[in-house]
Amino acid sequence: MDIIIFAALFVLGVVCASNLILAKKPDAKDLIAKVAPYQGWIGAVSAVWGAWWLINWVLHVGFMMKVPIIGITWLADSLLLLGLGILCGIGILKMFIKAPAAAEKLDLTVTKLAPFQGILGLAGIAVALWTILDLYVLHL
Repeated sequence: MDIIIFAALFVLGVVCASNLILAKKPDAKDLIAKVAPYQGWIGAVSAVWGAWWLINWVLHVGFMMKVPIIGITWLADSLLLLGLGILCGIGILKMFIKAPAAAEKLDLTVTKLAPFQGILGLAGIAVALWTILDLYVLHL
């Protein structure tokens, strides 16, 4: 399951930070273009998954405070999956949301997050790499 979180965070991070990445490595354009058609669905699933993980983090906050490295990693994974998922999956999410007030609130959230899209994308890449390092190399 952790490898799926790594992959989702990494892909969402690359898609959201694509402008920053392309400024440094123009040859990455073809690779990013292959993922772009799927970013809506990856984002929508990641947003739902991030919300679920955030709820689970709150339910297990006692354990999270006993093991702070796992707790902070879990919280960062959850928040970034939710935020990047909303940014990339707004179109797909709006297809499933029927309440106008909820759609308006989603648009407001995207408006607030949009200026930080590149930074959140880089943070997603960094946290994805940290998650793999933490769980499979360092075993913290």
